[in-house]
Amino acid sequence: MTILMDNNNRNKIGRLEDEALKRKERLRALKRKRESGKPSENGTTSSESDTLPKPVFRNYQPADDGLNELAVVPAKPGDVTSEVKDQLQAAESEIVIDQLDVSSLAPRKPDWDLKRDVAKKLAKLERQTQKAIAELIRERLKEKTQIEDLAAIVNAEASSVNT
Repeated sequence: MTILMDNNNRNKIGRLEDEALKRKERLRALKRKRESGKPSENGTTSSESDTLPKPVFRNYQPADDGLNELAVVPAKPGDVTSEVKDQLQAAESEIVIDQLDVSSLAPRKPDWDLKRDVAKKLAKLERQTQKAIAELIRERLKEKTQIEDLAAIVNAEASSVNT
């Protein structure tokens, strides 16, 4: 058993050493990459000068004539007088009170959403209740007619026996 544990520990240690070696190699590669990209005489690296974006001057007028080419021409505002006139005319027209729905202005009750959700179920229950009431009334009428028929039969039998 100690032999197995020794092999497991050796495997773990070997794996850790391999990972450490890989990490050291990556660090060396990063250092080499950084050293090869040292700044040149003008202060920028060759890779940086290729990837830097050109500036766009929207709100700034550069003093250098070479940079004036990158300045954006300011946009001219459009004509909005017709839109403003339409809005002013709409505001001047008076609102007729008859057109104004008062129920839309009043706040809803706190349980309005519950009532809305339950309305379908209540309609179904109402139909079932009406059917059940109609069924009970029919049963009572049948019982009454049977009793009346039974009474009529008994009276008819009695009258036939008496004669």
